[in-house]
Amino acid sequence: MQLLRSFSDAPAHNSALERRFLSEPPPAPDRLLRYVNRPSVIVGRNQAIEAEVDTDYCRKQGIEVVRRISGGGAVYHDRGNINYAFIVARGEEALPDTDFTKPLRDALRSFGIATTVGARKELLVQGGMKISGTAAHAGRERFLFHGTLLHRTDLRCMSLALRNDPALRGKRIASVASPVVNLADLTGDTASTEDFLARLLAFFERYYGVKTVPC
Repeated sequence: MQLLRSFSDAPAHNSALERRFLSEPPPAPDRLLRYVNRPSVIVGRNQAIEAEVDTDYCRKQGIEVVRRISGGGAVYHDRGNINYAFIVARGEEALPDTDFTKPLRDALRSFGIATTVGARKELLVQGGMKISGTAAHAGRERFLFHGTLLHRTDLRCMSLALRNDPALRGKRIASVASPVVNLADLTGDTASTEDFLARLLAFFERYYGVKTVPC
């Protein structure tokens, strides 16, 4: 596993990184990419933007709207949210059934945070509160599984940016609203999101036995 950290906060750039790694021909290495975006809404490939996003609010607040390659619902990113993406060779293994959440759950368990996996492969804490939403996409040779991790996200801004209008949805995919909580609020941790990410990076370096490379 190659561990990567993007230091760009541009959502379009980091989305393009995921697509580039996904489209690489073999024998490309399996990768785990981590990054933190500036305020943005990332919309699933099969969604109607005008139905899932309050575009007027986003425009006024300078919140970018980017469409990703994977399916699922719209999600909000900001500098209090950590993003992770596994990009691995498909091979003969039934990758959609692979538990890509396990390394992250192991990391959180080492910090004293117990999680379970929901029906949509989201990560939940006690009380059914969501801390991480996920999505996936199968390329010709490689498979992408990516997700968010709420640490200090502005939940009010998230709610306002993701105000939706079902009347505009038609037959497009709807976002599924879930109760969410920030890890910092859950644990009372005073660390910044960058400090928390540094702890995660250190855990994964021990977990996989390799160093993180900037990209």
